[in-house]
Amino acid sequence: MRTVIVFNHPNEGSYCNAILQSVTNGLQNVNHDVDLMHLDNDGFNPVMSKADLKAFIDHKPIDPQVIDYTERLKKANHLIFIFPIWWDIMPATTKGFVDRVLCPGVVYDHHPRGFGLVPLLKNLKSVTIITTMNKPKIMYSLLIGNLIRKTMLRSVFKTIGYKNLHWISFTSVKSVSQKKRENWLINLENRFSKLN
Repeated sequence: MRTVIVFNHPNEGSYCNAILQSVTNGLQNVNHDVDLMHLDNDGFNPVMSKADLKAFIDHKPIDPQVIDYTERLKKANHLIFIFPIWWDIMPATTKGFVDRVLCPGVVYDHHPRGFGLVPLLKNLKSVTIITTMNKPKIMYSLLIGNLIRKTMLRSVFKTIGYKNLHWISFTSVKSVSQKKRENWLINLENRFSKLN
């Protein structure tokens, strides 16, 4: 199995980095080929230029990095995003990845009848979003409305037509005990040790 991880956090000491390590360990325990797209270390530019937009409309990416990412996505059996929630939504770099890399002609196409979208990543079996935030779960759910579920799962992947979508949300990260954070990491490694 080949799993692509799209990771976005600029601080190497962040809890997101600990999550990345646990997820990677779990996947490697069952011999997954892990392909890490570290958006910060890769210097990914999230801004869609005029040339990018034309390429998007033409269904032909022109940025070498975007082309590289799309070619790697085509080989993925599983796709995992790991990022923090800032101001109730994903960081700009993750949003730029969605805008520039999840493009028509590669990840999806328009239905030939003119309504709806058709998924093109034929090998993709699941998409998992893993997030961290400092807000309590109930506050994010009731007051904010679970924006990650709405944007990433429903508006992007469900709209395109992908199945087996999951969101793992770690909330109140700074205020919970160190023991709880450690247990979360153990549970993540165990969970991804069972991914097939």
